[in-house]
Amino acid sequence: MAKDYFWLNLRELPYFRAMLRAVEAHFYQDFALPHPILDVGCGDGHFASITFDQKLDVGIDPWAQPLQEARRRDCYHGLVRADGAFLPIPDGYFACAVSNSVLEHIPHIEAVLAETRRVLKPGAPFYFCVPNPDYLDQLSIPAILGKAGLKSAGQAYTRWFRRVTRVEHAVPPETWRSWLERAGFQLERHWNYFPPPAWHAMEWGHYFGAPTLLPHALTGRWLFVPQRWNLALTDRLVRPYTRPQPDEQGVFTFYTARAVEVKG
Repeated sequence: MAKDYFWLNLRELPYFRAMLRAVEAHFYQDFALPHPILDVGCGDGHFASITFDQKLDVGIDPWAQPLQEARRRDCYHGLVRADGAFLPIPDGYFACAVSNSVLEHIPHIEAVLAETRRVLKPGAPFYFCVPNPDYLDQLSIPAILGKAGLKSAGQAYTRWFRRVTRVEHAVPPETWRSWLERAGFQLERHWNYFPPPAWHAMEWGHYFGAPTLLPHALTGRWLFVPQRWNLALTDRLVRPYTRPQPDEQGVFTFYTARAVEVKG
Protein backbone atom coordinates (compact mmCIF):
# COMPACT_ATOMS: atom_id res chain seq x y z
CA MET A 1 0.00 0.00 0.00
CA ALA A 2 1.40 3.37 -1.06
CA LYS A 3 2.29 5.86 1.64
CA ASP A 4 -0.07 8.77 2.17
CA TYR A 5 2.62 11.43 2.27
CA PHE A 6 0.17 14.24 2.80
CA TRP A 7 -1.35 12.70 5.91
CA LEU A 8 2.06 11.72 7.30
CA ASN A 9 3.12 15.37 7.04
CA LEU A 10 -0.23 16.90 8.03
CA ARG A 11 -0.34 15.10 11.37
CA GLU A 12 2.98 16.70 12.37
CA LEU A 13 3.25 20.01 10.49
CA PRO A 14 1.18 23.13 9.77
CA TYR A 15 -0.87 22.36 6.69
CA PHE A 16 0.95 24.84 4.44
CA ARG A 17 4.22 23.01 5.01
CA ALA A 18 2.62 19.59 4.81
CA MET A 19 1.13 20.16 1.36
CA LEU A 20 4.45 21.11 -0.24
CA ARG A 21 6.46 18.39 1.50
CA ALA A 22 3.95 15.76 0.40
CA VAL A 23 4.42 16.69 -3.25
CA GLU A 24 8.20 16.64 -2.95
CA ALA A 25 8.22 13.32 -1.10
CA HIS A 26 6.42 11.69 -4.03
CA PHE A 27 9.05 12.87 -6.51
CA TYR A 28 11.88 11.15 -4.65
CA GLN A 29 10.20 7.78 -5.04
CA ASP A 30 11.13 7.77 -8.75
CA PHE A 31 14.87 8.19 -8.15
CA ALA A 32 17.67 5.72 -7.75
CA LEU A 33 19.44 6.62 -4.50
CA PRO A 34 22.76 4.76 -4.31
CA HIS A 35 24.48 4.65 -0.94
CA PRO A 36 26.20 6.34 0.72
CA ILE A 37 23.79 9.29 0.55
CA LEU A 38 24.44 12.84 1.77
CA ASP A 39 21.55 15.11 2.83
CA VAL A 40 22.69 18.73 2.43
CA GLY A 41 20.77 20.73 5.02
CA CYS A 42 18.98 17.91 6.80
CA GLY A 43 17.40 20.15 9.44
CA ASP A 44 15.36 18.26 12.02
CA GLY A 45 15.15 15.13 9.85
CA HIS A 46 11.37 15.25 9.55
CA PHE A 47 11.33 15.17 5.77
CA ALA A 48 13.82 12.30 5.56
CA SER A 49 11.99 10.29 8.22
CA ILE A 50 8.80 10.32 6.14
CA THR A 51 10.14 10.30 2.59
CA PHE A 52 12.77 7.56 2.66
CA ASP A 53 12.12 3.98 3.76
CA GLN A 54 15.76 3.45 4.72
CA LYS A 55 18.12 5.60 6.73
CA LEU A 56 20.20 8.10 4.81
CA ASP A 57 23.89 7.83 5.52
CA VAL A 58 24.84 11.35 6.59
CA GLY A 59 22.88 14.53 7.25
CA ILE A 60 24.69 17.84 7.56
CA ASP A 61 23.34 21.09 8.98
CA PRO A 62 24.95 24.15 10.61
CA TRP A 63 22.46 24.37 13.48
CA ALA A 64 22.65 22.30 16.67
CA GLN A 65 19.01 22.21 17.76
CA PRO A 66 17.59 20.75 14.52
CA LEU A 67 20.34 18.14 14.55
CA GLN A 68 19.24 17.07 18.03
CA GLU A 69 15.73 16.50 16.67
CA ALA A 70 17.12 14.61 13.69
CA ARG A 71 19.06 12.39 16.07
CA ARG A 72 15.87 11.65 17.96
CA ARG A 73 14.11 10.67 14.73
CA ASP A 74 16.88 8.14 13.99
CA CYS A 75 16.67 8.50 10.21
CA TYR A 76 20.41 8.97 9.54
CA HIS A 77 23.37 6.73 10.21
CA GLY A 78 25.39 9.83 11.02
CA LEU A 79 24.86 13.55 11.60
CA VAL A 80 27.45 16.28 11.18
CA ARG A 81 27.20 19.90 12.28
CA ALA A 82 28.93 21.83 9.53
CA ASP A 83 28.56 24.68 7.08
CA GLY A 84 27.83 23.21 3.66
CA ALA A 85 30.84 25.02 2.24
CA PHE A 86 33.25 23.33 4.69
CA LEU A 87 32.48 19.63 5.06
CA PRO A 88 34.79 17.43 7.17
CA ILE A 89 34.38 14.61 4.64
CA PRO A 90 36.92 13.07 2.22
CA ASP A 91 36.80 13.72 -1.51
CA GLY A 92 34.48 11.46 -3.49
CA TYR A 93 32.96 9.76 -0.46
CA PHE A 94 29.24 9.83 -1.38
CA ALA A 95 27.40 8.12 -4.24
CA CYS A 96 24.38 10.44 -4.08
CA ALA A 97 23.27 13.74 -2.57
CA VAL A 98 19.86 15.26 -1.87
CA SER A 99 18.84 18.70 -0.65
CA ASN A 100 15.17 19.49 -0.14
CA SER A 101 14.10 23.14 -0.05
CA VAL A 102 17.40 24.24 1.48
CA LEU A 103 19.69 25.74 -1.15
CA GLU A 104 17.48 28.80 -1.66
CA HIS A 105 18.33 29.93 1.87
CA ILE A 106 22.12 29.83 1.49
CA PRO A 107 23.84 33.13 0.58
CA HIS A 108 27.14 31.46 -0.41
CA ILE A 109 25.40 28.99 -2.69
CA GLU A 110 28.22 28.48 -5.21
CA ALA A 111 30.66 27.51 -2.46
CA VAL A 112 28.16 24.97 -1.13
CA LEU A 113 27.58 23.50 -4.59
CA ALA A 114 31.33 23.19 -5.14
CA GLU A 115 31.80 21.47 -1.77
CA THR A 116 28.90 19.11 -2.47
CA ARG A 117 30.57 18.17 -5.74
CA ARG A 118 33.89 17.60 -3.97
CA VAL A 119 32.45 14.96 -1.64
CA LEU A 120 30.56 13.13 -4.43
CA LYS A 121 31.94 10.35 -6.58
CA PRO A 122 32.18 11.10 -10.30
CA GLY A 123 28.83 10.32 -11.90
CA ALA A 124 26.90 10.57 -8.62
CA PRO A 125 23.38 12.05 -8.85
CA PHE A 126 22.35 15.18 -6.99
CA TYR A 127 18.63 15.84 -6.43
CA PHE A 128 17.30 19.12 -5.07
CA CYS A 129 14.35 21.49 -5.23
CA VAL A 130 14.08 25.26 -4.81
CA PRO A 131 11.70 28.15 -5.54
CA ASN A 132 11.81 29.80 -8.94
CA PRO A 133 11.06 33.48 -9.77
CA ASP A 134 7.30 32.86 -9.71
CA TYR A 135 7.58 32.13 -5.99
CA LEU A 136 7.56 35.90 -5.54
CA ASP A 137 5.83 36.97 -8.74
CA GLN A 138 2.74 34.81 -8.07
CA LEU A 139 2.06 35.95 -4.50
CA SER A 140 -1.65 36.70 -4.19
CA ILE A 141 -1.57 39.57 -1.68
CA PRO A 142 0.56 41.91 -3.86
CA ALA A 143 -1.83 41.17 -6.73
CA ILE A 144 -4.80 42.15 -4.57
CA LEU A 145 -3.05 45.31 -3.41
CA GLY A 146 -2.09 46.18 -6.97
CA LYS A 147 -5.71 45.95 -8.14
CA ALA A 148 -6.63 48.31 -5.33
CA GLY A 149 -4.07 50.85 -6.58
CA LEU A 150 -1.59 50.02 -3.83
CA LYS A 151 1.29 48.76 -5.96
CA SER A 152 3.97 50.13 -3.62
CA ALA A 153 2.38 48.33 -0.67
CA GLY A 154 2.36 45.14 -2.72
CA GLN A 155 6.04 45.51 -3.51
CA ALA A 156 6.80 46.11 0.16
CA TYR A 157 4.85 42.97 1.05
CA THR A 158 6.86 40.94 -1.48
CA ARG A 159 10.13 42.15 0.04
CA TRP A 160 8.82 41.35 3.53
CA PHE A 161 7.64 37.88 2.51
CA ARG A 162 10.98 37.09 0.95
CA ARG A 163 12.75 38.22 4.10
CA VAL A 164 10.59 36.26 6.55
CA THR A 165 10.80 33.09 4.42
CA ARG A 166 14.60 33.63 4.18
CA VAL A 167 14.74 33.09 0.42
CA GLU A 168 18.07 34.29 -0.93
CA HIS A 169 17.63 32.78 -4.39
CA ALA A 170 14.42 32.56 -6.43
CA VAL A 171 16.12 32.28 -9.80
CA PRO A 172 15.42 30.57 -13.15
CA PRO A 173 16.91 27.27 -14.35
CA GLU A 174 19.47 29.10 -16.48
CA THR A 175 21.05 30.50 -13.34
CA TRP A 176 21.09 27.13 -11.61
CA ARG A 177 22.60 25.55 -14.72
CA SER A 178 25.43 28.09 -14.67
CA TRP A 179 26.07 27.58 -10.94
CA LEU A 180 25.98 23.80 -11.28
CA GLU A 181 28.35 23.74 -14.23
CA ARG A 182 30.88 25.94 -12.46
CA ALA A 183 30.71 23.59 -9.47
CA GLY A 184 31.34 20.49 -11.58
CA PHE A 185 27.80 19.21 -12.23
CA GLN A 186 25.79 18.57 -15.35
CA LEU A 187 22.12 19.52 -15.16
CA GLU A 188 20.10 16.58 -16.48
CA ARG A 189 16.44 17.43 -15.87
CA HIS A 190 14.26 20.01 -14.23
CA TRP A 191 10.54 20.58 -13.92
CA ASN A 192 8.25 23.07 -12.24
CA TYR A 193 5.60 22.00 -9.75
CA PHE A 194 3.13 23.53 -7.30
CA PRO A 195 0.98 25.81 -9.53
CA PRO A 196 -0.38 29.20 -8.42
CA PRO A 197 -3.65 27.91 -6.85
CA ALA A 198 -1.63 25.57 -4.63
CA TRP A 199 0.86 28.34 -3.91
CA HIS A 200 -1.91 30.72 -2.88
CA ALA A 201 -3.31 28.12 -0.49
CA MET A 202 0.17 27.74 0.95
CA GLU A 203 0.76 31.51 1.12
CA TRP A 204 -2.42 32.08 3.12
CA GLY A 205 -1.57 29.08 5.26
CA HIS A 206 1.25 31.11 6.80
CA TYR A 207 -1.52 33.14 8.46
CA PHE A 208 -4.27 30.55 8.92
CA GLY A 209 -1.65 28.29 10.50
CA ALA A 210 -0.83 30.83 13.23
CA PRO A 211 -2.75 28.85 15.92
CA THR A 212 -0.18 26.05 15.59
CA LEU A 213 2.43 28.35 17.14
CA LEU A 214 0.91 27.86 20.59
CA PRO A 215 1.21 24.05 20.82
CA HIS A 216 4.67 24.27 19.28
CA ALA A 217 5.76 26.78 21.92
CA LEU A 218 4.33 24.69 24.75
CA THR A 219 5.11 21.14 23.62
CA GLY A 220 7.49 21.30 20.68
CA ARG A 221 4.75 19.82 18.49
CA TRP A 222 2.63 21.75 16.00
CA LEU A 223 -0.69 20.13 16.93
CA PHE A 224 -2.34 19.29 20.23
CA VAL A 225 -4.55 16.60 18.64
CA PRO A 226 -2.93 15.08 15.52
CA GLN A 227 -5.87 12.77 14.81
CA ARG A 228 -7.77 12.24 11.57
CA TRP A 229 -11.07 13.41 13.04
CA ASN A 230 -9.47 16.69 14.10
CA LEU A 231 -7.80 17.24 10.74
CA ALA A 232 -10.58 15.89 8.48
CA LEU A 233 -11.77 19.29 7.22
CA THR A 234 -8.24 20.54 6.61
CA ASP A 235 -7.43 17.31 4.78
CA ARG A 236 -10.50 17.60 2.56
CA LEU A 237 -9.87 21.25 1.68
CA VAL A 238 -6.12 21.07 1.10
CA ARG A 239 -5.49 17.60 -0.35
CA PRO A 240 -6.56 18.61 -3.90
CA TYR A 241 -3.52 20.91 -4.00
CA THR A 242 -1.07 18.11 -3.28
CA ARG A 243 -1.06 16.27 -6.60
CA PRO A 244 2.55 15.25 -7.32
CA GLN A 245 2.80 16.27 -10.95
CA PRO A 246 4.88 18.71 -13.00
CA ASP A 247 3.22 21.97 -13.94
CA GLU A 248 4.74 24.60 -16.22
CA GLN A 249 3.26 27.35 -14.05
CA GLY A 250 4.65 25.87 -10.83
CA VAL A 251 6.47 28.21 -8.45
CA PHE A 252 9.01 25.59 -7.34
CA THR A 253 11.46 23.66 -9.52
CA PHE A 254 12.94 20.21 -9.02
CA TYR A 255 16.43 19.55 -10.41
CA THR A 256 18.37 16.39 -11.13
CA ALA A 257 22.08 16.88 -11.76
CA ARG A 258 25.10 14.60 -11.94
CA ALA A 259 28.70 15.05 -10.85
CA VAL A 260 30.84 15.40 -13.94
CA GLU A 261 33.25 12.56 -14.60
CA VAL A 262 36.86 13.43 -13.89
CA LYS A 263 38.95 13.13 -17.06
CA GLY A 264 42.63 12.75 -17.48
